[in-house]
Amino acid sequence: MSTTTLADHTAAELAAGFAAGDFDPIEVHGAVVDRMDECEPVINALCHRDDERSRAAAVASAARWREGRPLSDLDGVPVTIKENIARRGVPIPSGHAWVEVPVAEHDAPITQRLEEAGAVILGSTTMPDWGMLSSGVSSLHGVTRSPLDPALTTGGSSAGAGAAAAAGYGPIHIGSDIGGSIRLPCTWLGLAGLKPSFGRVPLDAPYLGRCAGPLAREMNDVKAAMDIISAPDERDYSRLPRFAVDDVRHHPESESGVAFDPRGLRIGLQLDAGCGVGVDGQVRATIAEAADRYAAAGAEIVAVDPFIDDGLLRDMDLFWRVRSWADLKALPVEEQALILPYIQQWAQDGADISGVQLMNCYHSVQEIRRRTVAATADLDLMISPTAPDAAFPAEQPMPYPEVHEPMGHIGFTMPFNMSEQPAATVLAGFMADGRTIGAQISGRRFADEFVMAAGAWFEASAGLKPPERAAVN
Repeated sequence: MSTTTLADHTAAELAAGFAAGDFDPIEVHGAVVDRMDECEPVINALCHRDDERSRAAAVASAARWREGRPLSDLDGVPVTIKENIARRGVPIPSGHAWVEVPVAEHDAPITQRLEEAGAVILGSTTMPDWGMLSSGVSSLHGVTRSPLDPALTTGGSSAGAGAAAAAGYGPIHIGSDIGGSIRLPCTWLGLAGLKPSFGRVPLDAPYLGRCAGPLAREMNDVKAAMDIISAPDERDYSRLPRFAVDDVRHHPESESGVAFDPRGLRIGLQLDAGCGVGVDGQVRATIAEAADRYAAAGAEIVAVDPFIDDGLLRDMDLFWRVRSWADLKALPVEEQALILPYIQQWAQDGADISGVQLMNCYHSVQEIRRRTVAATADLDLMISPTAPDAAFPAEQPMPYPEVHEPMGHIGFTMPFNMSEQPAATVLAGFMADGRTIGAQISGRRFADEFVMAAGAWFEASAGLKPPERAAVN
């Protein structure tokens, strides 16, 4: 087990150190490279490393800090980007094996914003095939493993982003999320993360429910990243104005910078998603205790009944299967054979779906949105488990591996992708065996800053520290 180094500093600590001249981005880059060299043979978080290019960025940043002209508070801060976010000249395989891996011909908006801010992009992080698994199992990359315990999953599909964050490859790691792909790695790795409001972080290829956002070891780093990557970009036709909130009468602190205060807030507590598998008893107790912390500080806690059912979950799952079947059939025959067998079987269930049935699934997606908004309309925030269970074995594609059954673990996360509301995850506690448990904190649409503030308040109040990395040698 290596000791704490500059690789483990927060973004704010790095900026303060750069400004004071205590260390520079070149030294930080070297510490992170050492950490990657130590951990990568075991955890397999990166599918593309840019050691030379990122060192050049660190050298340029160091010069700017010496001259007193940093581009932003993230100038010189190491970051990684999930492999499905385009970086010009870098392979963009989306987690699956190819006869010839495609190479991005442009930079995505996120990439551009980070480079404009002077962030040092270390490389691209792994994901499973098409991002349709909640693990780090990939036909191209093999298995990405938890730095906390390599026998356990990272979660997915932002598998490498989560592993890089937990291993200390710098403070900020960008993932994406269409049903829980940022929040699930956070709950199973003891991290903080945000699935923003739909359109908050511009994408060059927006899609129903898909968002991009940061994973980090604490919520303040998530906020630091969001300040940069949420800048508008004309390529995203679903883009939102920068951090507008839907009801400043309830949440003036979201825009004014006033510290988060639970007093008088109406906070929902949901312990039963109404679909999928039931919640483990230890998880349930931990999330109830998290809500009690807000109650002790003056919030009103309101029990929230299930609002999604197994029929809606099945239709959402089938909608995705049809999409993936279309993706599979679009590949040349020799490349279809390279896709992970689990994903081939999973997508096959979407092969013979009629247009009418697919339209019914689409209507179910809209019903999920309607029910989620209605269930949370009179709440300031809602707290729930992020997932019903703790981390599972790393080699397992899904927590519940029955390929023909709908995803039984996304009942708490997926609805907020469809409703377009922000949802964060923070470390809430631990199972008896030490596995991590994350609380999901969701809010009204557009109230991203309020949700992050609520997460940061919980971190400070609970005082829980992310678990240490396991020894990898």
